Amino acid sequence: MKVDRRLFFELGPVRLLFFLAVGLGLINGLLVIGLAYTLTQIINNVFLKDATLTDVQGLFAWLIGLAGLRLIVQWGSELAALHVTEHIKTSLRERLFSHLLQLGPVALTQEHSGELVNTLLEGVESLDGYFRQLIPQLFLMLLVPLAIFWVVVPQDVLSALILICTAPLLPLFMMLIGRWAGAVGQRQFKSLSYLSAHFLDVLQGLTTLKLFNRSQAQIKTIGRLSDDFRVATMQVLRVAFLSALALELLTTLSIAMIAVEIGLRLLYGKMAFEQAFFILVITPEFYQPLRNFGASFHAASAGNAAAQRIFELLETSPALATITEAIPLPNPPFHIEFRAVSYQYLGRERPALHNLQLELRPGQHIAIVGPSGAGKSTMINLLLRFLEPTTGQILVNGIPLATIMPEAWRSQLAWVSQKPYLFNTTLLENIRLAKPTASLDEIVWAGEQAGLTELVAQLPNGWQTPIGERGARLSGGQAQRVALARAFLKDAPLLIWDEATTHLDSNLETQIQTAMQRLMQGRAVVMIAHRLHTIRQADQILVLSEGQVIEMGTHDFLLNQHRLYHQLVMTYD
Repeated sequence: MKVDRRLFFELGPVRLLFFLAVGLGLINGLLVIGLAYTLTQIINNVFLKDATLTDVQGLFAWLIGLAGLRLIVQWGSELAALHVTEHIKTSLRERLFSHLLQLGPVALTQEHSGELVNTLLEGVESLDGYFRQLIPQLFLMLLVPLAIFWVVVPQDVLSALILICTAPLLPLFMMLIGRWAGAVGQRQFKSLSYLSAHFLDVLQGLTTLKLFNRSQAQIKTIGRLSDDFRVATMQVLRVAFLSALALELLTTLSIAMIAVEIGLRLLYGKMAFEQAFFILVITPEFYQPLRNFGASFHAASAGNAAAQRIFELLETSPALATITEAIPLPNPPFHIEFRAVSYQYLGRERPALHNLQLELRPGQHIAIVGPSGAGKSTMINLLLRFLEPTTGQILVNGIPLATIMPEAWRSQLAWVSQKPYLFNTTLLENIRLAKPTASLDEIVWAGEQAGLTELVAQLPNGWQTPIGERGARLSGGQAQRVALARAFLKDAPLLIWDEATTHLDSNLETQIQTAMQRLMQGRAVVMIAHRLHTIRQADQILVLSEGQVIEMGTHDFLLNQHRLYHQLVMTYD
């Protein structure tokens, strides 16, 4: 398993704390040498020189002082590493979340919410082993053994040679095992991601599954994914136990070699007791950083897979180019113009939109119709600035839309989509999403305009009633009313109506349309609809086919003059 080099760049903002953690770790290793030397002196004086307790009181004071100092240094090193880890994890989560928002819904269409949440939470959390254990131990594995080696060389060259010859064996075995560890760690993280994604999808669609009597079938699928994750986890543990066995075996054999050669020379009087005992005490400390690195090796294996996924998302280019010098948003009303706008998705031969010419004047209502795949949603995504035109440009009061900050532009839009997203909070907060600073009176007014008065009267806690994830406690029509209330509350000059009544019955659609007529007054409106009376009153209707506007005009004009529009109308209602 290779340490992802990109993770080292995350240490930049906290490099002083990181070097403090490593420096304190090195000081801890030097204190171990001092403790070993002091202990050797005490035992040598008492055992061979018949020293009394009074004679070694000073050495005992040094021993206790060094031990206490080592505890403080070790605590400081762990605390510094903890702060480094927490800062990096928080920073990564914020950057990843911000980047996902910047990518927008179109770029994330192929992603699963459960997998993204798992990456944001468990994925980033698994990097804890990297920054608190693995990377600090990577430095200490080099520094501490090297310091001990130079202390041992003047004492005994033979022991120093054994240390320097056996030390590379441990990283070598870790490299061999690491290739396997990286593969199983990647498999485990992917299994957890698949399980998270599917489980969330099942929870969100549980009502539909129950409706069609398919909920029991998902038990087998979740069971299979859970079993895959169990197998992957057991493989990770198997690698962890194997690596621990290899490290302990090599370390034990290396220490035994030094103990044997020192014991033989001590037996034949070729080596002083004080010298031999000091080397025997310090030898396990020579291998300890290597063992610590091996122990943290497994803890970081899952982090390696997570890091690849995190940086894959962070390195995904957003659809919108970064604006270096943003132009202030012009004041409404807006005159919007599409000038030869084309857009082509990556990997597709035919452009989704080709040479689109369109003008939307203040207060004008435009309807867009066409068969599936004609480019209607692409046009809306361009207008919402989820996408950037491949060629051509969109102008707002003569200013290129690409030079206006997306947040500023979207603040002037109200979007009523086919499936409005409702959050697991109160009805009041779901509507307030459109205008976070809105007062209660403003929200009540917006709800009344959208026809929510009867619903609020039926809810147990009125406006303060939680409506469940995705509006689980509401019907489709009630959810659309909440979306309408958001649009009323936002009071934006430009309204986008995206097939919002497609799946509603005629009576309910009529009620929604009545509220919509109130909302559309005095605003520019772009609507996509699959119902005839939704677009009949539009000022202009655009008929899209294969990304091009092939017909344009009022309803009566198109109905009498153009065959494709007539065919589309026949399929409506």
